[in-house]
Parts: sequence; C-alpha cells; structure tokens
Amino acid sequence: MSKRRLSQRQRGRIDRNQQLRQVRLDKGSDSRTAKDEINTEDLGPEQPGLVICHYGQQLEIESTAADSAGQIYRCFQRTNLPPIATGDRVIWQPGSNGQGVVVALQERSSLMSRPNQQSVLRPVAANVSVVAIVIAPLPQPFSNLVDRYLVMAEHLGLKPLIVLNKTDIFDPERDAAITDMLAIYQDIGYPVIRVSSQTGDGMEEILTFLATQTVVFVGQSGVGKSSLVNALRGSYGDDEAAVGELSTARDKGTHTTTAARLYHLPGSGDLIDSPGIREFGLWHMDAGQMFEGFVDFRPYAGACRFRDCSHQSEPGCALQTAVAENKLHPQRLQSYFMLLSSLEDGA
Repeated sequence: MSKRRLSQRQRGRIDRNQQLRQVRLDKGSDSRTAKDEINTEDLGPEQPGLVICHYGQQLEIESTAADSAGQIYRCFQRTNLPPIATGDRVIWQPGSNGQGVVVALQERSSLMSRPNQQSVLRPVAANVSVVAIVIAPLPQPFSNLVDRYLVMAEHLGLKPLIVLNKTDIFDPERDAAITDMLAIYQDIGYPVIRVSSQTGDGMEEILTFLATQTVVFVGQSGVGKSSLVNALRGSYGDDEAAVGELSTARDKGTHTTTAARLYHLPGSGDLIDSPGIREFGLWHMDAGQMFEGFVDFRPYAGACRFRDCSHQSEPGCALQTAVAENKLHPQRLQSYFMLLSSLEDGA
C-alpha cells in the first residue's frame, strides 16, 4: 500500500507540533496545551538526544540531557517525521525497558545522502562538518573516484580531508602514482594525512585535525575505514566496527559496515562510520554545480571567450589556457570531463 499523502493542513499541524516540542524543550518544561494533539502514550518527559545508529525502523538514541547524558535507548520514531539519519539531533521521550519514541527532528547544519537501488536519495549522516576520503595502496585508488567525493563535499559545504591509510604497506616505487596524485591535491589546498591503523602512525595528527568536528569516512571498500575507526577510538569494545578482508581475486574489499554509526573519539570530535560505498552518484547535480565542485576551476569561471564553452577545443577557453600555462593540472580537467560524462549518463 502506498504511503498516504498529507494535506497542507495536516503537514502544517505536524510542523507546529514539532515547533511546540522544541519550545518546551528550550524552556525546560513538559507542559502541554489542550490543542497540542500529541498522544504521549504514558511516555516520560521530552528531552534532547543524538542519533547514534539507524536500524531499520529503530533508532539508537544517546541522551544528551544533563541528568542522563550518555545513556543509550532503542527508539521508534513518530509517523510523518522526515527520514532520520545518524548524527541527527532529535527530541525524544523515554519509555519502559530502555526504549522510547522520537517525536521531533531538530534543525540540521548539513545532510549527506546517497542514492539507493531505486536511484532515490536517502540520508546517510547529518550535522557532518568534515568528509574524510580514505584511500590506500590497495585497492588501487583513482583520482576520478576521489574527485567524486570532493565534488560532493564541496556541494554540501563540508570540509574535505584526504586520508592515505595503510602506510605500513606503502611502496614508494610501486605507489609512485599515488604520491603524484596526492601532490596535486595538496597543491590545490586539500589537507592530506598519512596514517596506518596497524602501526598507529598519524593517529595523533588526525585526532587533532578532527577536534570539535563531526567527520564521516567515505571511500572504496577495503581501504580500511573500519580498522581506522577502531584505531582512532583507541579501544576495542563490544561495538567494535566490523573489519572485512580484502578480496585477493579483484583487490576490492568486502562490504562490512551495514549501518552508519556514530562514535565519540577520545579527546577529539565525533566520527560516523558509513556503509561501504565504491562510488558516489552525482546524478542529482547539474553541470554548473559540477564545475563549482572543482575548486581550482573557480578563478576561471566566466573567463572563457564563449559563454557556452565546453572547455574542450573552443578558442579562448580559460581552463585550457590555464592548463597550457601550467596553472591547472591536466588530470583535473580530464577528471572533470569524466564526471560530466557520468552526469549526462545519469550515473
């Protein structure tokens, strides 16, 4: 059965109820008016919480209220609420047996989504400030895939960080192409941190970088995202992130993380471990947004002789001129064309 569509009046009532909950929470009061049409179902007082994980129809909520901070509850969410993601800040009411109900979604600073099998965007992580793009010597990284994540981060207004993991197996001769690729990104201005989740190299540097931030790790399966999460957390508890082996047949990792989960880093910020993503679809973006996602292109915006310049063979193209004058790396322009082609193909 298809989901019932709400009338404008019903939608307005729902929005007003959520606003009332936020007002009560801000005032520290659980008083209600007769017109507030909210069925409490014998639940406790409304209080703030943080979504730690999303399991199908259930949410794992960490209380952020002063008298119960850090306690974890399994909660359902009220119907007619928008899709909720890991990292969302919500208003919820505790029930019995460590359970509760999420009754309102608080305002987000950002929302990161990805398409499902039906090409519908679904939220993955909310209130993220940093996107850490993890690569490793194996599986072999490609700049085109890294650029997908960079364009996505720029489009969402998030700070990108490129992390080279598994430096303990890095071979300077074999992996010279990776060194060259990272040099290009550093020249553009993107921060690059080299780490090893096995030896601990670079862990202090990345923890310092992530202080006060909420970061989501993205990248190919097999690059060691979950191992890196465990190393950054500094301990291995019952909720240790699952670690998968690298597939030797195709040098691609096996998918291990099944749900995005938020971890508090010791002495640092928060980290959201996302499901393995080999590629990130950009089909919901237009060509102008794609161009803006390449930050080193921005100085040349509007500088081409022709307004509809495709930046390929037209005379007076500002990008091609920049490449010829060694002000813009040709690999970046090639990557742009590849991503633009995938955009036109709906990828």
